[in-house]
Amino acid sequence: MPSESITISSRRLAEKGYKIAFAESASAGWLASEFSLTPTSGDVLLGGIVCYDACTKEELFDIPQEIIDRYTPESAEVTRMLAERLPKFFKCDIAVAITGLTSPGGSESEDKPVGTMFIHISLPEDRYLAHREVFEGSPEDIISQTIERTGTLLIRLIDELPDTNITLNPNGNETID
Repeated sequence: MPSESITISSRRLAEKGYKIAFAESASAGWLASEFSLTPTSGDVLLGGIVCYDACTKEELFDIPQEIIDRYTPESAEVTRMLAERLPKFFKCDIAVAITGLTSPGGSESEDKPVGTMFIHISLPEDRYLAHREVFEGSPEDIISQTIERTGTLLIRLIDELPDTNITLNPNGNETID
């Protein structure tokens, strides 16, 4: 069952006629899976790409090795590039990218401890949100909290966006205003 914030954000996306896609590293597809379980998933979800390993970020998203070496695969810089390049794969209105550290053994440091997650959201009208937060708990707890935070961020951002010309009528079909 999807979290409440994901269900609400999916419904609001459908009400406004927007499509969403995901590039997920640390969350490994969990966010797209949550969206797929919402009643409005068919109206909003285009898909997602799991880019867990650095080589996937390099090869699929064309993120230069120098950028990954300089900032690490789990960084704001790489997450931004994922969000910016995701529309190459999906004709989405909203692109969400997530990277981070859910367990020891990655690029953790004093400034970037385990639990640090990066959520980047690219929206219409050249709007962009970069969010960094440190969560605590098991890897599952960290991912769950990240998904919940992504949902609450999306709700706020979607509410600020204008409606598109496509709306859903009561039987769920699209109509042009």
